[in-house]
Amino acid sequence: MQTSRAPERPAPSPQRDRTVGSVPATPLGGFGPGDEQKRRDLRRMKMVATGFLVGATVVFFVAKYLEVVQGLPWAAYLRASAEAGMVGALADWFAVTALFRHPLRLPIPHTAIIPRKKDAIGDSLGDFVGENFLSEAVVRDKLERIGVSEQVGHWIGQQANADRVTAELVTAARAVVTVLRDEDVQNVIETVAVRKLMEVPVGPPMGKALEGVLVDGAHRRLVDLVCDRAYDWVADNQDMVLRVVHDRAPSWTPRFVDDMVADKLFAEIRGYAWAVKTDPEHPLRHAVDRYLAEFAQDLQHDETTMDRAEQVKRQVIEHPEVQHFIGRAWTVVKGMVLDAADDPSNELRLRARDALMAFGRRLGRDPELTAKLNGWLADAACYVVRHYRHQITTLITETVARWDAEETSRKVELQVGRDLQWIRINGTVVGALAGLVIHTVGELLVG
Repeated sequence: MQTSRAPERPAPSPQRDRTVGSVPATPLGGFGPGDEQKRRDLRRMKMVATGFLVGATVVFFVAKYLEVVQGLPWAAYLRASAEAGMVGALADWFAVTALFRHPLRLPIPHTAIIPRKKDAIGDSLGDFVGENFLSEAVVRDKLERIGVSEQVGHWIGQQANADRVTAELVTAARAVVTVLRDEDVQNVIETVAVRKLMEVPVGPPMGKALEGVLVDGAHRRLVDLVCDRAYDWVADNQDMVLRVVHDRAPSWTPRFVDDMVADKLFAEIRGYAWAVKTDPEHPLRHAVDRYLAEFAQDLQHDETTMDRAEQVKRQVIEHPEVQHFIGRAWTVVKGMVLDAADDPSNELRLRARDALMAFGRRLGRDPELTAKLNGWLADAACYVVRHYRHQITTLITETVARWDAEETSRKVELQVGRDLQWIRINGTVVGALAGLVIHTVGELLVG
């Protein structure tokens, strides 16, 4: 029979260690304030359950006295009921106690189940989690029902949440740039990034990009700008045209003839420049388009053009100003991150927040993007479950195997022991009722 005093921990007994090597059992940690409250509740329920047993015992002896000494017939029914209640209480006390320890410290077989079967319980728990929670079908169904992308999009679409995420990202970035040594990062930039840039041919990707620009017609604004500037230059340089004509004209031609020729030539040049500027379908513009298209193809397929592009790339990268910019790139990036971390109104930080909010709003109104992200998340989660389920369940089983058996038993009892005391109480009550019924039926059959 359990008393209200918490049992003292016996000396640890040898137990099978299922961890790698000979690692000692790992304690679960001390008891906190919440555990102390549970301990008091458990002690109180044990006293109540024990009180039912004591009450049934008192009733049994009183009923036995009334039946034998006083000769009261009805006392036999009360005695049978109390006797069966005692049996039920003792049987359930034994069953509950056998879960956590040896009753009365006697090494009775099939008792102290949790300390003795701790490892088997850990294996079963790992198998249960693996089969019922780490199943691909379960994980995919759960993620589809949750709608992670919609939830995340709605959450980061709110300014307060976007500010919070941005602040955390900036703080993490500041921690990273603070830990990294400037010399190491600079060395990576110069020896890896620049070297990779020198190794990758620049002609084909530039040609492909230019080809895409020509297909979209995005180059026309640049052509418009060049034509506008060309016309403005011609209009502002009439004196240059006159000077060239005078310098190239024969010495025997009169001065006024040279002036007439220069004026006529300037008028023709300006008129042509005006036509190119104002006519989107001018032949010169089409000639520029054809030249750019041919140049895009040459960048991708002509060896001579690709070699010249490589020479230009090397000249640009090796230029002192470019090298100086590369040398200061990390310093500039680091300064931008630190400024953004220290100033909530920093432009970079505000842009990052606005980008997050825009992405969140897009997730809310773009079903195709949302479905695609949900699919990626489900595929990633299923990949983890498919390839690492054994490692996850092994973590559970090995962790349980490393726990101290006696302490594990006390912890489990602390969590569920209060409810188990109701088994003892119910055993007393149900046993008493069963004893009363059995005695009554027996008397009726005999009578």
